[in-house]
Amino acid sequence: MGVVQICKGEYFWLEPKNAFENFQEPNIGLIALAFLQGSFAYGGWNFLNYVTEELVDPYKNLPRAIFISIPLVTFVYVFANVAYVTAMSPQELLASNAVAVTFGEKLLGVMAWIMPISVALSTFGGVNGSLFTSSRLFFAGAREGHLPSVLAMIHVKRCTPIPALLFTCISTLLMLVTSDMYTLINYVGFINYLFYGVTIAGQIVLRWKKPDIPRPIKINLLFPIIYLLFWAFLLIFSLLSEPVVCGTGLAIMLTGVPVYFLGVYWQHKPKCFNNFIELLTLVSQKMCVVVYPEVEGGSGTEELNEDTEEQRQPIYQPTACKDKDSEQPQP
Repeated sequence: MGVVQICKGEYFWLEPKNAFENFQEPNIGLIALAFLQGSFAYGGWNFLNYVTEELVDPYKNLPRAIFISIPLVTFVYVFANVAYVTAMSPQELLASNAVAVTFGEKLLGVMAWIMPISVALSTFGGVNGSLFTSSRLFFAGAREGHLPSVLAMIHVKRCTPIPALLFTCISTLLMLVTSDMYTLINYVGFINYLFYGVTIAGQIVLRWKKPDIPRPIKINLLFPIIYLLFWAFLLIFSLLSEPVVCGTGLAIMLTGVPVYFLGVYWQHKPKCFNNFIELLTLVSQKMCVVVYPEVEGGSGTEELNEDTEEQRQPIYQPTACKDKDSEQPQP
């Protein structure tokens, strides 16, 4: 539709003298927020890293997936926006709550219903990817002993982390207490980029302090350094532009500190606490039909390895027998 519009001469807002016209005073804080909100659409590159355990040959397929998907998504998004401005002015773009739907109403006539259906299908695709990957964060955290051990369990037949998926659902519903989507994107985007930057800075530190450890996927240090510079610009000016929103995001993140001290750092918990966690684990096992994953190379009845047991100790210290049979839900 965009190509048809351009061929018809509808490219007024694509001409440089019009495309770069300022409609409000330039503000570096607003530019940072624009990057923060716009980058939300490209967040899939990071989610791929959460499921490396489930990829076939991840050392080849993970970089390949990122190298293919990011240029493809960028191409589609840029040309979709080129199409939008052939039918809508920048003011109309900003005023619309659903730009693709408004675009369809202007050009498709009686077939305008195609656009909201397409947007809904795209949304389902995005949610599917987020559910598939985000739940693995809780799964891995529980496996490391940073969350209740029930979140590290998988379904006995489907091998999916059902408790982690349910926990993801509950945390998602809590996020929906705000009806302002842009505020929610600012919350999530600010926290995400804070962690992205810390993670990448950690990679640079490890490259310096431990240069000889195995690195199956290795890139030039120039790329993370460029990213960190962009990251600093994004977070600093976003914080200056929207201190309340970004401050709230930081406060949400810091709620994890007392949870860490109560659940992980505090090792000698009272018996009543351990009994409650044990009861919660057993009930969750029966309701979700889940067990701990079988140790790789095991026969299904051997004991969990010592590392797994030690990782689980901070959250849950069972006193009963620790063999695999005792961990399965009772019939």
